[in-house]
Amino acid sequence: MNDRMLPDSADARYGAVAMIRRLMLDQGLVHWRKYTIAFALMALAAACTALPAYLVSDFVNEAYLNRRFSTVVMLGVATMAVFIVKGFAVYGHTVILARIGNSIVAENQRRLFAKLLNERISFFADRHSSEFAARLSTGAAAANQVLNQIVTAIGRDFFTVVGLVAVMVIQSPMMSLVTLVVFPPAMLVFRHLIRRIRSIAKRQFTGGTRIIETMQETIQGVAVVKAFTLEDRLQRRFDANVRDVERESNKMARVANRSSPLMEALGGIAIALGIVYGGYRTIVLNTPPGEFISFITAFLLATQPAKRLARLNFELNSALVNVRTLFEIVDAPATEPLEDDKPPLAVTEAGIDFDHVAFSYRPGEPVLHDLTIAAEAGKMTALVGPSGGGKSTVLNLLLRFYEAGAGTIRVDGQDIAGVSRRSLRRAISYVGQNVFLFRGSIRDNIAFGKPDAREQDIVAAARAANAHDFIMAFPAGYDTPVGEHGLQLSGGQRQRIAIARALIRNAPIILLDEATAALDSESERQVQDAIAHLTQARTTVAIAHRLHTVIHADRIYFIENGAVVESGHHHELLRRGGRYAAFYRMQFKNQELAEQALAMSSAG
Repeated sequence: MNDRMLPDSADARYGAVAMIRRLMLDQGLVHWRKYTIAFALMALAAACTALPAYLVSDFVNEAYLNRRFSTVVMLGVATMAVFIVKGFAVYGHTVILARIGNSIVAENQRRLFAKLLNERISFFADRHSSEFAARLSTGAAAANQVLNQIVTAIGRDFFTVVGLVAVMVIQSPMMSLVTLVVFPPAMLVFRHLIRRIRSIAKRQFTGGTRIIETMQETIQGVAVVKAFTLEDRLQRRFDANVRDVERESNKMARVANRSSPLMEALGGIAIALGIVYGGYRTIVLNTPPGEFISFITAFLLATQPAKRLARLNFELNSALVNVRTLFEIVDAPATEPLEDDKPPLAVTEAGIDFDHVAFSYRPGEPVLHDLTIAAEAGKMTALVGPSGGGKSTVLNLLLRFYEAGAGTIRVDGQDIAGVSRRSLRRAISYVGQNVFLFRGSIRDNIAFGKPDAREQDIVAAARAANAHDFIMAFPAGYDTPVGEHGLQLSGGQRQRIAIARALIRNAPIILLDEATAALDSESERQVQDAIAHLTQARTTVAIAHRLHTVIHADRIYFIENGAVVESGHHHELLRRGGRYAAFYRMQFKNQELAEQALAMSSAG
């Protein structure tokens, strides 16, 4: 489990008592009316469990001492009625608790997902998505599990034990005292085991997360796995993760069940003492046998709920480990809180300015140094230069995925740090090199750019993105599923769907991050045509390694080591003979060498 969510000083908030109190007040109290009905039904079921044990005394005495068959029949009918009532009571409280539990699980899942949406990109950068999947499923379910255990322990087991103990005391107070004194020693043993339970449950969660992580990475990267013949290696990793969880689960089984032999032994001692003492009273003191039978029946019926109550502390502490994984995310301050109180961005011309901006992802490792660039409204501005120079960081800062360490970023003269993120991002359409498509149809993925889009809007965007023809070539057309991450489509097709998604958004600012870098020549040509439609009369900031894709840009900035080295138009920069010209010549020399090698290979 990831302990970086909260500092160690916050551990006091996640003690067993504190978390139980919080669950009961924050989540249990919301459903108090339903819980009241459930408690009433559980109390009724407990009474229906204790009453037959009490009636056994009359049954035995009437059948074997008084020989009254009519009374026996009446007792039998009464017992049947009691069990019918118990059945309906158990059904009622079980359904009510299930409905409450489903509501609690759903609400916790919604809370966690909403919290994740208010986190910055950096929050997810050093964590694996499987961790959040585990927290979403396990943590939300554990909150309901804890509340359910407490409610059923009080409403079902405690009431049942109280009712049966009352029967035992009514029948024979002395026998009750003799049998119950053996249980306090068990409590001392249970306290010793609780800390072990917590530690093992924590390791089980961590191991379970690693299993999900390995499986998820293997499925998502199956092409790489097969290309590099990593099957055996990943199988060993998966086996090791499963083995670790299996080992911890075996530990949990041993530790959690160490109380069973003690409970059974103490139960046996109590029953033996009760039998000996009850037999002595019946045989020697000539008391009615019904009293003895009723007492033993009540004692035996009380054994199972008493064991569940004794194990409650174990089960609660095990479940609370998983509850903490939920609370750690929900309680942590949002790294990207809602800013609806800030004024919205008012876009008129969509001009962009970076004024002496500095930024670093890690302390002491600056990525941008005093960067000043301007993207003119309605024109294309290109950022070029070697990898790692800070070009993508410029787009990340403009989208406010990260906040600038120094300097100011403005859109139409407005500091973007002073406007709401939602309004800023609504003014931007982004197309990256690694296109992400959501599970669903092609139509769904285009419509993500504009949720209220009409069918004609979707088709128009697809046509403008040069995507309509290949879409209609599929048997299902726009209803064609794209598969996970869009893997049912080719790279060029995915890129054109992403451009259609950006087109339908109709945003005044376009950000392009290596939008054609991974495409072949034919796909690149089609995507470039689509980009031409996308960027028409819009403020565009484009990052490109292939310089021929941006030679017509209105202004080109050559960025290296986080600073602007030179800027200007393509031909102007070539005439200067500086870093851009050298970069351009080197790139096209490499391209010519590649073409010559291809020609020689074809000739051979």
